[in-house]
Amino acid sequence: MLSTIPSDSAIPEGTVILIHTEGTVRPIAIVLFTFSICVAWAQPDAARSYRPNIPKTWDNQAVRTMELPLVGLGETATHISGDEYYRLPIRKIYRSYPVYHPNREPSGYQQWLKNQEPVSEFDLSKLKTEPDWIKAGEKIFHGGSDLATSAEANFVNSRSAERFQAAAIPVAADGTVPFWRYIVREKGKIELAMGCAECHTRVLPDGTVVSGAQGNLPAMWIVGQNRRRRRDREPDALPQILMRDFVRASVPWLHPDPAENLKHASWDEVIGTTEQRIAGLANRVGTNPHFAPKTPNLIRVRDRRYLDATGLIKHRSIGDLMRYAALVSGVDELARYGVYRPMGDSPDLPRQRFSDEQLYALALYVYSLTPPPNPNKPSPESRRGEEIFRREGCASCHTPPVYTNNQIIPVSVIKTDSRLTTQTRKGTGYYRVPSLRGVWYSGPFEHNGSVAALEDWFDPARLRDDYVPTGFVGYGLKARAVKGHEFGLKLSPEDKSALIAFLRTL
Repeated sequence: MLSTIPSDSAIPEGTVILIHTEGTVRPIAIVLFTFSICVAWAQPDAARSYRPNIPKTWDNQAVRTMELPLVGLGETATHISGDEYYRLPIRKIYRSYPVYHPNREPSGYQQWLKNQEPVSEFDLSKLKTEPDWIKAGEKIFHGGSDLATSAEANFVNSRSAERFQAAAIPVAADGTVPFWRYIVREKGKIELAMGCAECHTRVLPDGTVVSGAQGNLPAMWIVGQNRRRRRDREPDALPQILMRDFVRASVPWLHPDPAENLKHASWDEVIGTTEQRIAGLANRVGTNPHFAPKTPNLIRVRDRRYLDATGLIKHRSIGDLMRYAALVSGVDELARYGVYRPMGDSPDLPRQRFSDEQLYALALYVYSLTPPPNPNKPSPESRRGEEIFRREGCASCHTPPVYTNNQIIPVSVIKTDSRLTTQTRKGTGYYRVPSLRGVWYSGPFEHNGSVAALEDWFDPARLRDDYVPTGFVGYGLKARAVKGHEFGLKLSPEDKSALIAFLRTL
């Protein structure tokens, strides 16, 4: 009788396997490489050795062709060369730990963190299967080893329940605040880290955490509060802040530069521009804080052919997603636009990069993300809404099953606010057609988050100049029109309700 060996057993080299047959024990020497083949055959597919074909992230040809030309410049940005990119030091990924709401943190947690040793969390030798790679990417997505900004660090380290409540910080069911993580790079020293999760995590009303979704951390409000305190502490720091904001947003090949007014802002404007921001928007490098884009939903991004609201980055393969992740982790700040280089020509800028393996793991994780269970089940009303969706021609742009035709549309056709795509360093003159999947747990909507809910999007009152946007309004404004995309505005109330019911099932 032959005894079975568990498929997860480790058999050291030189092992002798004993086979018991009819009362006789017979030793048989096994050559281990043949045994490993047998084990691989016996194991399920998911557990077999995974040998990924990892693209080169900073392939010069791929980098040159991944972007659309910029409005007014007539060409794409010129990014650093592959040689320059690969000379950047590789970012080390440290083990990260949860951040809790001050009222939900376990007793003694901070001291426990101080007792932890620094641990490197990305080990290629341990990545044997595709799930192993995805799990490694998840750690990068949530921890990332990027230190949070001083504003965020001050906010979290205050451990003030009152400040968390004032900022309306969403809290997960387990008491964690999943937008940030703690890391220990030096024993006894706790630091606040951030990754992709800071912008791309949503906490639903029941405390469910949705990784990869359009985030709902009010990060800019935190920045505004920090600037308010800085004004009181360092009133002479205003010129430094103004120059930083200007450099991040400047588009000098346009005349006048749309960011010129940022150099002359008052303290009230510097504070108010960020404080009035709502969750779900991002003050990204290359955009203007007065009309910044909403944060995209990364779930099912594999199905999309353009990245960014303006369709700036082509998504042709996992390699492009890796390149995009490299750009938004700071490499885009090293770009040149014609003769203009926002961060100057210093070769000593303190930048790090992810390794190709780290970026591949991260991209695999993003591709693996799935939406939360949808509580909005099909109903007679939603089925009637689907008929209206098809009757009104919505499917021509929002084509099933992905609910986008994966095209970009000139802003002159869609007629929405054009500033993001004509007055920023992300400007292509186009907006991409977004997917409608997941709108039930998303918001605010429109590329700059002007409306909070689907009902607001189908309200014809939004076209009037006296309309008060339910989402992003704009500094110094009490009302403004939310124009463009007039499809569906003339439907009857009953048809709108049915259409919205259908959209919430997607």
